[in-house]
Amino acid sequence: MPNLTRQHAVRRSLPNLGHHTLWLRYRAPYHWPSTLGFLAARCIPGIETCCDGTYHRTLSVAGHHGVLHATPLPNHCLRVHLEGVPSHTLPGLIARLRRVFDLDADPVRISAELSRDPLMANLLEARPGLRVPQGWDACEQSMRTVLGQQISVAGAMTLAGRLVQRHGAALRLPVAGLTHVFPALSVLAQAQFENMGMPRARATTLGTLASALLAEPGLLRRGQALDELLRNLCQLKGIGPWSAHYLALRQAGAADALPLGDVALIKALRLLEGDDAQLAERAPAWRPWRAYAAQHLWASLGSAGTTRR
Repeated sequence: MPNLTRQHAVRRSLPNLGHHTLWLRYRAPYHWPSTLGFLAARCIPGIETCCDGTYHRTLSVAGHHGVLHATPLPNHCLRVHLEGVPSHTLPGLIARLRRVFDLDADPVRISAELSRDPLMANLLEARPGLRVPQGWDACEQSMRTVLGQQISVAGAMTLAGRLVQRHGAALRLPVAGLTHVFPALSVLAQAQFENMGMPRARATTLGTLASALLAEPGLLRRGQALDELLRNLCQLKGIGPWSAHYLALRQAGAADALPLGDVALIKALRLLEGDDAQLAERAPAWRPWRAYAAQHLWASLGSAGTTRR
């Protein structure tokens, strides 16, 4: 393992037929069991697997199909091995990986501010350095979010697997357990979603959101004002406050997004503070890090937190 001295240092092996190994630094602490557990519960069949501490997924970049294998190391690095990836795409992929795994978060600052609330202080002690995992891209996360409306995580992943089988492209690399790349946005904007086992209104919303992203690629861009983002999303038919906040939290990187109507968040808070606890009343104490507070509440449910999003 190379000696990495810079906070965000990256080293890669000499490319061999599109094979690269990256070491991505991050600020400690990082609660990897929570991130890996989150990813494992949300693996889309054919696209992702997560086993023995390594996350595997397919990707499509610059017309090439690739596969990544990401493994956290004990020396504050995430090791990522890439297959089938052209060298010129590495800078963009590195930035994406840092975002997906929330590697640029400042856990010391977040902890210092959130721990002013006694509940959050206890949760931070249980899972120091908890991150907010992000979606791979706007298209995929949008589809995940709509598919997950009002159903369990497992149910949403079943629907996502059907979506991939119907509209995704077959993976051009032979990799055990991985068969497809996620459907392209241009394909989904023209796709039909009937007979997939979901309400017709939800199927319509998939097409609506895909078309909106195709027309406005920056709809879920990072760095925009949260209120403006939520307002724009809620103008789309089928997207309400829960979906808008979840997309802001999971794709736009909005650190203060929090879906107040989320069933699992309400359940977690009441388990911790009693049946009279009100999420809307407690949430202001967690600003401007409500997304991290939400992630702590979801994580506090353990495996039960995957029964609802």
